[in-house]
Amino acid sequence: MSFSAQTKDELARIEGPSCCRTAELAALLMLSGRFVSGEGLVVATENAAVARKVFKAFKALFGLSACVEVRRKQRLKKNNEYVVRVADQEGFQTALEKLGLVTATGKSRSGLKRDLVKMECCRRACLRGAFLARGSVSSPRGAYHLEITVRGRKTAADLAGLMQQLGLEGRCFPRKRGWVVYIKDGEQLAGALTQMGAHSALLDFENARIYKDMRNQVNRLVNCDTANVGKMVLAGVRQEANIRLVAERLGLEKLSPPLRQVARLRLQNPEASLRELGEMAQPPLSKSCINHRLRKLERIANNILTNQIRRPSSHS
Repeated sequence: MSFSAQTKDELARIEGPSCCRTAELAALLMLSGRFVSGEGLVVATENAAVARKVFKAFKALFGLSACVEVRRKQRLKKNNEYVVRVADQEGFQTALEKLGLVTATGKSRSGLKRDLVKMECCRRACLRGAFLARGSVSSPRGAYHLEITVRGRKTAADLAGLMQQLGLEGRCFPRKRGWVVYIKDGEQLAGALTQMGAHSALLDFENARIYKDMRNQVNRLVNCDTANVGKMVLAGVRQEANIRLVAERLGLEKLSPPLRQVARLRLQNPEASLRELGEMAQPPLSKSCINHRLRKLERIANNILTNQIRRPSSHS
């Protein structure tokens, strides 16, 4: 089961007070419900727990009966699809009006009904219902991404505004025939799971995030160390080549004792660091002193290559 499906299974089992259940059901129906002539309200979902939640909510909140049927999807993975049907019955229109799906005159409306999300607990329930209806969240082992697809721009703006009221930075953009409200930041995604009440999913997410952050940090350190080792090796090869050139053209005996000592140490230890060369010197020398003398040897080699030194001479 995917991380998204596990999260929905957990959220679908949350039952709060009637005000929160109403806000949750309203968001769920706003995104996944549709009116069908002669059949009433129809809600289709691939999650059995979500279908059960809709069925129970209509009965508990409004005393309305519903039926559930299971059918096999023909496309893609051919998963089961659960269809909840609520027929037009006594109290049906009143329930739709309370849920903000229709106006007092019976006309359909879009967007969230403000009266349903006055309290913070109801706003959290509303976000939970929207996620259960059309939401998905990627595995925390990959890129951080939570999104909810909606039908219209107003609904997307209302949902993004609801997220902002909960301290979440939800953003929206158009996609094909609808809109998407999404979160990509890891901290924000963890906050969304917390607000919706997906505590088990949050623990799994945080564990995966900690592991991924540690792995990335280790990789950065390894890459940094590898780069430093590579630079050190290249520097050692260049210094060794410079010294061999000086030895061939001038002879190390023509160098001053300090330069001659460092030159011989580098030839004998081509892979040693500056600190290690300094520890081998007698008396021991600092890294800056070793580096200064190696640079001096490099300048002598450069002078040889540019024909500025034409005959053996002594250098200090």
